[in-house]
Amino acid sequence: MMTGGVALAVALALLLCGSSEAWTGEIRGRVVCDVCGDASVGPEDHVLQVGRLRILVVAPLGDVLNYQAFTNSEGIYKVAETIPESDRWVSCFARPVSSFHEHCTQRGDAHSGIKFSYNRPSGHSHTVKPFLYKPASTPLYCS
Repeated sequence: MMTGGVALAVALALLLCGSSEAWTGEIRGRVVCDVCGDASVGPEDHVLQVGRLRILVVAPLGDVLNYQAFTNSEGIYKVAETIPESDRWVSCFARPVSSFHEHCTQRGDAHSGIKFSYNRPSGHSHTVKPFLYKPASTPLYCS
């Protein structure tokens, strides 16, 4: 149980800190091994559980935040942050850095990353289209 002085100090701290609202953003996507190298995700393709990505985020005043993400067992990566509303994300650039998969290590799509505006309200996420890697040699069944 709080004493009167402690309760007053806590209430005052909440009042002073409550003037800045928090904002939460999330960027997510998948990394896929494009087995046949056809630049599309098909039944022969599989997710990469060992992909590494870099996410650059620009805040309203031009500050750049640098995040690193790794894919999980389902090939999904996610970056989430709760920050003051004044620092919310404005634009983002997501790019794969590497695939540690033993057979699927070459970039499968022509672009080095995806740039996008982040105009989502707090608590919502932006899903980036899948990044593709391909094997050094295409299997015969792909022809």
